[in-house]
Amino acid sequence: MDAHRSTYTENPLRDAAIVMAPDRLGAMHQNRISFVRSLIRKMAQQEWQVTKHDWQLCPRGFGHVIYKLATPNHVYHLVVFCDEIADEERNDRVIAEKWDVTFALVKGDVDVTLLEQLRANVPLQEAGRNPNNVLVLARANKSVRVFEHIVSALASGEQPEPKELAEVGYILRTTAVYGNGKFGIADFKLLEDNPDFNQSFSAQMCAVYILREFSLDWVHYLAEQQGGDKALMLHKGLQRYLGVGNATGLGMAPYLINHPCIVDQWMTSRERAVAEVLAMPCDMQFEQPLNALLVKAMRHLEQIITINEHQDHLNQQALSDIEQLIERLPQVMTCVPNWSAVLKQAETMSLEAQEILTLCLLELYPTLVDKYENQMNTSETLAIPSGKKVEELVSLMEQKYQWAVEADYSLSENNYWFWYRSQDKEEPRLGVRGEEIGEERELPLDIGRQANRLYLALTQCPQEMSVAEFLLQHPHYRAITRRVWTLGCREMGDIQMNVLRQDALPMHLLRCKLAVFGATKFDPRSDRWVRVTFFQGAPLLEEISDPNYCDTWIFPIMPSAQDVAQSDNQTINGGIAS
Repeated sequence: MDAHRSTYTENPLRDAAIVMAPDRLGAMHQNRISFVRSLIRKMAQQEWQVTKHDWQLCPRGFGHVIYKLATPNHVYHLVVFCDEIADEERNDRVIAEKWDVTFALVKGDVDVTLLEQLRANVPLQEAGRNPNNVLVLARANKSVRVFEHIVSALASGEQPEPKELAEVGYILRTTAVYGNGKFGIADFKLLEDNPDFNQSFSAQMCAVYILREFSLDWVHYLAEQQGGDKALMLHKGLQRYLGVGNATGLGMAPYLINHPCIVDQWMTSRERAVAEVLAMPCDMQFEQPLNALLVKAMRHLEQIITINEHQDHLNQQALSDIEQLIERLPQVMTCVPNWSAVLKQAETMSLEAQEILTLCLLELYPTLVDKYENQMNTSETLAIPSGKKVEELVSLMEQKYQWAVEADYSLSENNYWFWYRSQDKEEPRLGVRGEEIGEERELPLDIGRQANRLYLALTQCPQEMSVAEFLLQHPHYRAITRRVWTLGCREMGDIQMNVLRQDALPMHLLRCKLAVFGATKFDPRSDRWVRVTFFQGAPLLEEISDPNYCDTWIFPIMPSAQDVAQSDNQTINGGIAS
């Protein structure tokens, strides 16, 4: 039971009931060990080189582009296809069949034969079949309004209006970024020994980062085609501010439930970093850096535009809380022993504000925190050691699954939803139990209900009975028993959420995973899908080794119209396709 705790005893972790509560997971933000931040640091430290390898776009911007990525270990290529589609064909849902951009990250060289194979299959996405040297398969659509506004302004020799860009925050928006063996591409097993991409989702994040560079090259190319010699380069601050958008729906939520050991590892690694930082004394030398981060967080929140009234309310509450925290921060720091006490005093703030304070503290201690970025992988094996008794399992559940065993599943509100997959596109969906069709195809995502039933069955057995004998008599409990024992013996364990409950918000699950990835600018479009931005504020490829940009891009802020107007404009002069 203590296998995952033995080497981390100096600084106790926060209680899993706090960390893994759904509403707190739904308030998470990007932090230092989020995947996008780790990737940029790695690219900078190892001096990865990205160059335009082939630029074959027509004057209207359609065709293909290839970027070459050279690491100290391997060579890769990002192959991007740009196709003309009608406005009515531009759809972010999985049912879409055409996209403005499709792309693949390929290990090794791309010769004529492979390029033709990719040309025939990558634009088809799920309907195509690709070789296993393709690591990532993905697609994206334009934000048409931003795309056209930027191209038009730059072509006419002007900078775009920053407020127009702030409303969206990206040029391209991905709708799926596939890895791990789907549709014939490389399985993650092939990457386990690859020093470049052996961390979860790192290949996908790299592909998206290079796509961000392409989106900027694309608008510059079209501005030059339309404006000739008078076409301007986009202001560097605006380039940095524009990331890659992402539209994510219910399809992401089952991942967190189906990969509990991975989620535990993500959250435990973060919490170990948090524990180290919270144990540090409140040295007054950190007052100004912390204050600056909190002020930056406020400016970031102020610039987030969301149509979701609830999220807007949460952002406004966080703004108010952080403003009050800044006012009393000097006094608080002088009368408490460490950062843990500061966070304790902040428990009256909203969860959004508490999470922002926590990740600001992480930013102050890169040496303590960054080592955990390489501890995000783990075995997903679920197992029970031999010789365990029923009473041991019951005791474990009472400690770690209290949220499940205390729920009353005879109440209709605790069984309100059922999860299933649509027949047409295998798209995860929610249905109302007893009212909507599809209940016979219910997915086994009801971990809380399964754990509850297991607990009730265990309490009716002799407590000295072996777990093995119990499972011989009740074999239908094998899967949930292995899960409960394995996750109950890990630090953070299962997400403490009954996903069937009437007031359950799938958005909490989506935000948790997206924050671990490193997304910013959360804009829920409903309680079932959200738009976010990746690499917003990240350094440009040419800046990736510059310490002024490499690791200072938390809470991205749009440059002011005054800053843009006062900067020296640079013409494009035929450099994009070179």
